[in-house]
Amino acid sequence: MPGVTRSPAGPPPDLTDVLPGGGPSFVSLPRAEEAGIARLGDLPVSLRILTEDALRHGEIEAVAAIAARRRDVAVRLRPGRILMQDSSGIPVLADLAALREEAPAGAVVEPLIPVDLVVDHSVEVDRHGSPDANDVNLAIEFERNAERYRFLRWAERAFSALRVVPPGRGICHQMNLEVLAQVVTVRDGIARPDTMLGTDSHSTMVNALAVLGWGVGGIEALSAMLGRAVTMRVPAVVGVRLLNRMPAGATATDLALALTALLRRHGVVEKVVEFFGPGLAALRLPDRATVANMAPEYGATMGFFPVDDETLAYLRLTGRDAAHVGLVESYARAQGLWHAAEGRRFDETLEFDLASVEPSVAGPSRPAQRLGLAAVPASLPVTDRFRPVTGPIRDGDVAIAAITSCTNTANTDAMLRAGLLARAARARGLTAKPWVKASLSPGSRVVTDYLAEAGLLDDLAALGFALVGHGCMTCMGNSGPLAPEIETAIRTDKLDVAAVLSGNRNFEGRIHPLIRAAYLASPPLVVAYALAGDMRRDFSRDPVGVGSDGRPVMLADLWPDDATVAAAAAVVTPQGYAARAATAFDGPPAWTAIAAPEGERFAWEPGSQFMRPPPFAAGRLAVPALTGDIRGARMLALLGDDVTTDHISPVSRIPPESEAAAWLIAHGETASGLQSYSARRVNHEVMARGAFANLRLRNRLVPEREGGFTRLTAGGEITTIHAAAQQYRDAGTPMVVVAGRNYGAGSARDWAAKGTRILGVSAVLAESFERIHRANLVALGVLPLQFADGQGLAALGLHGFETVDILGLAMLRPGATATARFRRADGSVVEVPVLCRIDTDEEAADLAGGGVLPAVSRDLAGRRDRAPS
Repeated sequence: MPGVTRSPAGPPPDLTDVLPGGGPSFVSLPRAEEAGIARLGDLPVSLRILTEDALRHGEIEAVAAIAARRRDVAVRLRPGRILMQDSSGIPVLADLAALREEAPAGAVVEPLIPVDLVVDHSVEVDRHGSPDANDVNLAIEFERNAERYRFLRWAERAFSALRVVPPGRGICHQMNLEVLAQVVTVRDGIARPDTMLGTDSHSTMVNALAVLGWGVGGIEALSAMLGRAVTMRVPAVVGVRLLNRMPAGATATDLALALTALLRRHGVVEKVVEFFGPGLAALRLPDRATVANMAPEYGATMGFFPVDDETLAYLRLTGRDAAHVGLVESYARAQGLWHAAEGRRFDETLEFDLASVEPSVAGPSRPAQRLGLAAVPASLPVTDRFRPVTGPIRDGDVAIAAITSCTNTANTDAMLRAGLLARAARARGLTAKPWVKASLSPGSRVVTDYLAEAGLLDDLAALGFALVGHGCMTCMGNSGPLAPEIETAIRTDKLDVAAVLSGNRNFEGRIHPLIRAAYLASPPLVVAYALAGDMRRDFSRDPVGVGSDGRPVMLADLWPDDATVAAAAAVVTPQGYAARAATAFDGPPAWTAIAAPEGERFAWEPGSQFMRPPPFAAGRLAVPALTGDIRGARMLALLGDDVTTDHISPVSRIPPESEAAAWLIAHGETASGLQSYSARRVNHEVMARGAFANLRLRNRLVPEREGGFTRLTAGGEITTIHAAAQQYRDAGTPMVVVAGRNYGAGSARDWAAKGTRILGVSAVLAESFERIHRANLVALGVLPLQFADGQGLAALGLHGFETVDILGLAMLRPGATATARFRRADGSVVEVPVLCRIDTDEEAADLAGGGVLPAVSRDLAGRRDRAPS
């Protein structure tokens, strides 16, 4: 196993001269020596970029804090741009539209920095396995999302800093790599590092290209758009020293899963991971992108790769012009941003031997559950894997096999290897099993182009993997319906079936509400499991299937060697990337045909079930701000470890038996038109009823039942969490949520915090928080409180029906402690200290004011800005 070493304590690192050394296109920064700081030469590259931003704005104290690694000091980042996808971005624009409506005359509400929104989260796998699947799914997408897309067309015109990449172009993170990211950008004739925030946790994929950026909630992105700096504590940086090279036949997915397991065990939450060392040169940019994409899964703020020759090679491959590539190289070398194999000073250093990477998958419910192929069968969460087959599917069968997601579908080697494996399987007479819903949704149209040119698109389609669209699709829960007979069998026989996908998330209920187990795998392994039809076999010794000649076919018989993959890559050219980049913002006919509403303010349609004025700005949310101690609170939910944002705010299809479905049907929707929670995110009535409504949620107040249910009293009647919250609000009873470790893991969706807030929850007490969700809670005015080590759920022995007091909240500030008092029905009391997880003074002010949006609204009311030219 890779070893772990800790950097020795010592004085702050020396500073290099931060001046770039001439050239009119380079920024002129003050010499660090003149600020009384020594030298910055051995800072990690990620911290150098933060330092440069601080120096650019004259924040010398922040530079000193970064040099000294002062964890108690907050630093500011002013991102150069914002990246959004439609599922999270449309709610952000709706909040922006609401702020514009409330702004006083003369106050201009307009993003002050460039904003790109890529429409990639709305398309679903309704049609699959047929040549017309892509066209049919795109047509259904436009019909289904007509209201939302009219709003986007209005927003394109209403906000001058906004650009929209229309549906069908690709996944936002791949579009960011191929088209949007600059690495070094020029503004007003001055060069500077390309920095960004993304409203999707996997925005870290761009770190592979040495772009500083990470995922945030939509509220934090909105505040950055309007000119507020992002504040954060000086992050610890874990250096991962890469050695050697991956074995023949290994994939970037195998590498990413191995690193995810290692780094999650080591603990890198709220830290930056920066890769370096002699092995870095052996990793192509797409492989780095796969690793960087998974940063939320290993818990890091970023998985950062510095600029080196491979960075430049990728820029050339994707059609960037020679002058820009030259600027990136000269700037990176002059500013100390170029990769140095050794010499950077990290807070901790790990070593990872690339030669140790082995074929693997992750599952059945967490990305860090790495499994060798031999261990897969034993991981299945089935009740009785040997039950007789009575229907078209059985326990442990694969119901969904999807080559999908930003993580792997833009990796050239992985996609070509999948196509070549499909070609070999086709030649042996294999095809996907009839109960498997197979699909192919590449990260960009370039991928489809080169697969088609190599003839591999036909081979994939012949095995069931027909092109279904260019978007996130199955990875984010838009897997579409299963065949009726399959859904009936799963429900009737209470089957535990599986999904296998080339994605980054496999949380319970995310891929499809009826599928309990999900496994992450490389694209070629996804094809192999579709051919096998189940997860019950060990590919290291069991055949994938039986060929047309009656002989068993092993995985090794189908797996293409590296030389064959490299030869197939000849079809990947800069001209192909450049051609697609030139039309990235050109939509299909259905997009250009949308009649965009006119006017600076959006005309909300009365009674719309998709687009309702959001309630989170000042004066629209009937939940009071936290102004002091919390007394007499009740637990709305008592949860365990690893509660994800998918548990808190589901993203997939709205189940017909859910409270959200009942509300929609009562307001005129049909049972067949419920769609997904993702599509309803600008209808707060639906989303409030979807809060904590994941079918796989386990609330300890209702141990006998999964889903969004709770009780008001011990032994009392079971009710929905939304209905219980309404009763508590009507009675004026405060509410809290109590949970274990890693609360809020997963997606950056701010609706996990919005839903918590709209229910009326005042505070969340947990043993630990994931970074983005903690920040989102504060941004929405919900107080995150952290138990001290050893004083969490197990030590307290809570049953969930205690009354809760949180004392000591009169002076909220970073690092403050409070007292949590739990009073049981027998009158006994237990008190424990809890840490207020407020990291900066700005967060404390936002929390006291009810959240970021009310603060922004008050700020707009107090000033009259001019829109940027």
